[in-house]
Amino acid sequence: MRILIVGAGATGGYFGARLAQAGRDVTFLVRERRFRQLKENGLVLRTPQGVEKLQPQLAQAGSLSGTYDLIILTVKSFGLAQAIEDIAPVVGEQTLIMPILNGMRHIDRLRERFGDKAIGGLVKINATLGEQGEVVQMTPLHQIYYGALDGHNDAWLQRVDEALRAASVDTFFTDNIISELWEKWLLLSTLGAVCCLARGDTQQVLTADGGEALLRGIFSEVLATITADGYQPRPAVTAKILELLNNPATPMTSSMYRDLTQGYDIEAEQVIGDLVERAARHGVSVPLLNAVNVNLQVYLKSR
Repeated sequence: MRILIVGAGATGGYFGARLAQAGRDVTFLVRERRFRQLKENGLVLRTPQGVEKLQPQLAQAGSLSGTYDLIILTVKSFGLAQAIEDIAPVVGEQTLIMPILNGMRHIDRLRERFGDKAIGGLVKINATLGEQGEVVQMTPLHQIYYGALDGHNDAWLQRVDEALRAASVDTFFTDNIISELWEKWLLLSTLGAVCCLARGDTQQVLTADGGEALLRGIFSEVLATITADGYQPRPAVTAKILELLNNPATPMTSSMYRDLTQGYDIEAEQVIGDLVERAARHGVSVPLLNAVNVNLQVYLKSR
């Protein structure tokens, strides 16, 4: 099975490396700067267990040939349009495309372009890129979820499952990936909204006057919005997400907040703005999310 990983940041670099270490035929599609960095230094993983290094197969847009069996998209949402153009020449009849992106808007875009070749995917990992471009895994968490968007996991998806299970990560082959995607959006958007608006981690927020009310209010607005838009709530799961977020003993931040504090581009439109749009479409009142959305737009315009 030929696997193309689009992007070699913290997510793509980590999971792609684990697949390559398992002997899978993995190629990373990267931009010029990352290409040079990986050629010179290799792909370095810094994990709680130690440091690992490998020399990955690399490609740049325009240099790909043939077709791939599985394409895993790990770019930021604002890089999706270019990624779609980059992979189009190597999408064959049997290709499956697994996006590992935040939010839900990307699914519609991929379906519009590639039809039922798009499947559902998400990862759970606490990782970032270090100063030298190394992938830094901050905790042992490394989970990947995947499955057909319509819940019908056919023989071709069984092959994908077989390929991914060979890697040294925790795999979850599910017939309800849609619920998993909604619930990750619930978690990440609440976390990102709280941290970006308050400019701090969850511990700082929850120990501030009114902090818990802010977190619960944003969580409720997100849950009401995605439920109106099609999510079928799983109360035990949503309660667990709220419990995880509402724990002052464990400081948490989102990748969007970390990017914001470093002055980087952020996925404001895809993570928060899209929620505000969906809420308006369904008549759901979201004053807190609207405040976050305005805040992030001002940040982006002032970068």
